[in-house]
Amino acid sequence: MINRGFIVVCFIFLAIPFAKAQDGKVEVVKDTLISLLQEYRAFYSINPTASKAVSLEPKTIDKSKARRVKVRGFRVQIYSGSNRNEATNVQNSFIRQNSDMNAYLDYVEPNYRVKVGDFTSRSEATAYMRRLRGTYKNVFVFVEDVWTWQ
Repeated sequence: MINRGFIVVCFIFLAIPFAKAQDGKVEVVKDTLISLLQEYRAFYSINPTASKAVSLEPKTIDKSKARRVKVRGFRVQIYSGSNRNEATNVQNSFIRQNSDMNAYLDYVEPNYRVKVGDFTSRSEATAYMRRLRGTYKNVFVFVEDVWTWQ
């Protein structure tokens, strides 16, 4: 037992000169795809790297000088069913009642879906969904690409 302890102690003393200490240099090894992913996420405003300025007043956009772009946002679904005529009727009646809000009809097999609004924040979409709950049944918020003015 003493021989084993002596061998371990000798091994430790012999290994000390070969051990490397930190020399204060940091080497960054980074896959090139990481920077491409960061650029993609910044372009589509998915967890952007730069923090956005917070403004308490609503931002007014001059639509004659702005351009319409697609960004990741939210829409409120007001209808889902297999009847195309009923979906079109729901879309048209919504547009008549809310001329300032866009309504979109899409088909995801086997159902037609009517979604409304182009919201950039979930809180706006949720507030609008709560307003529509009394008028429409099965109202939900969905994440998808929406049109905004910039």
